[in-house]
Amino acid sequence: MENLPKVKIKYNSIVMIPTDFSEACNNAIHHGAGLAKSLNYSICILHVINKQTKSMLKKENLTLEYINDRLNQYKEEHEKEFGIKVETIAREGSIFSVINEVATEIKANLMVLGTHGKQGMQHLFGSYALRVVLDSPCPVVVVQKRSFGNGYHDIVIPITNEHETRQNIDWILLMAQLFNSKVTFFQAFYNDPDQDKRIGFITNHITRILDEKQVQYKTLRAEKSGDFENQVLAYAVKSRTELVMFMTIPHVDVPGFSVSTWAETLMFNEAEIPVMCINPTELGNYYYEWLTLAIS
Repeated sequence: MENLPKVKIKYNSIVMIPTDFSEACNNAIHHGAGLAKSLNYSICILHVINKQTKSMLKKENLTLEYINDRLNQYKEEHEKEFGIKVETIAREGSIFSVINEVATEIKANLMVLGTHGKQGMQHLFGSYALRVVLDSPCPVVVVQKRSFGNGYHDIVIPITNEHETRQNIDWILLMAQLFNSKVTFFQAFYNDPDQDKRIGFITNHITRILDEKQVQYKTLRAEKSGDFENQVLAYAVKSRTELVMFMTIPHVDVPGFSVSTWAETLMFNEAEIPVMCINPTELGNYYYEWLTLAIS
């Protein structure tokens, strides 16, 4: 792969937010705008014109100008409310290709994806949300109905022995320093001594860096019995967590990424806690060069 150019944060600071004009996506736009304001970013609101869009327009006797009008309305409202720059894009095609093509094209640093939960969701962010997240060239914050509020002051990081951690550390530092967050590392329990030892190594590697940056954190461990994801969620609800962060798993045999069952459960959690999913892609080299500048 070619060496990607180094980019300073001020030249590549974009939160991309796809929308199908649903209530969930409206909240995602509001959430993304709040996040962008905190980060001093701009946002790009994307609508993919697909078969469902065309069917809706035909049924309502509308033209494509309706799409542009809706996007311009978002632009005016959020620029006024948040004092940020807002760009809009309407592009024809499949959501599975267009969303991540545009994210790559505009060099988005983050994506905010609105969802209704895993079951019973609309066509754009239904069960398809998982595929969009796993194919994304940048980290994705999956949100449901919960608003951005005042940011992410309490963050939970599940720790297992199956995740690469280097890129995750950078994002933990950025969010923790930006919002003066309290970070909780929730370690999985393993009966195997070697796996249990690796958990300790991974956690110590991260916490040494957080100590250097004076980030407040604590470490908890899952119980021997009980599902890991349910223990993480129970703690997150009890502690009023505002963000859960984890990395997807590189797929060894085929292109793309996967998530563990526990990670998928967290992504579509019933408590509607926002979840930040980070893909350790080669493209990450591009995104993480500016990120290193941001937290140094």
